[in-house]
Amino acid sequence: MERENTEAASGPWDAASFWSLIRKRRSIRKYKPQEVEPEKILRLAEAALRAPSSRGLNPWELVVVTDQGLLEELSRCKPHGAAFLKEAPLGIVVCADSSKSDVWVEDASIAATFILLAAVSLDLGACWIQLRGRMYDEKMSAGQRAAQLLGLPGNLEVEAIVAVGYPDEVKLPHPAEKLLWERLHRERYGEPFKGA
Repeated sequence: MERENTEAASGPWDAASFWSLIRKRRSIRKYKPQEVEPEKILRLAEAALRAPSSRGLNPWELVVVTDQGLLEELSRCKPHGAAFLKEAPLGIVVCADSSKSDVWVEDASIAATFILLAAVSLDLGACWIQLRGRMYDEKMSAGQRAAQLLGLPGNLEVEAIVAVGYPDEVKLPHPAEKLLWERLHRERYGEPFKGA
C-alpha cells in the first residue's frame, strides 16, 4: 500500500460532517462478504496514528489482520462478545508498549476510537472488541492468547481488536432525546445542566 498525501485529498474541515459522523457511528457486528480496499485500510491506520497520546509517547502498535483463518482464531480469544470477528473482512489489533507509558491503556483506547470514527467516514462499519481485562480460559488472558496468535513481543499489551467491514445491518443514530442528559452536571455533581 502506497501512502498518499491525504491532507490535500481530504479538503477543508467541515464541522457539520463531524456531527454527522459521531451521530451515525454505531457498533456494527454484521458485515458483507466484501474486502476492505487497501487504500481504506491505510486511511484507518492513519487515523489511529494521528490519535493524541500523553506526552507524545505514542506507545501503540497496530496489527492489521485480513487472513480469515487468523480472524477466526482471534474471534475465539474470549468466550463472549467476539464471535462476529470471524465474519469480518478486517480486524485491527490495537496494542501498546506498557513500558513506554503509564497511560498506555488510554492512549491505545483513543487510537481505537479514531479507527471507529474513521470507519464511519469511509462508509464502513466497525465494532470494538475488548480484550484487556478479559480471559481466554482459566489460565490465560484474552490478550495473551491474541499475542500468542500474532507473535507479539513480550513488551506489547493487547487493548482491543476493532472489527471492520462493509455493514450488512442498518442501525439508526440514537435520537438526541434518548441520550443520558441526566448525567451532565453543571459546576458540581447533582446540579443539572440545563443548557447554555
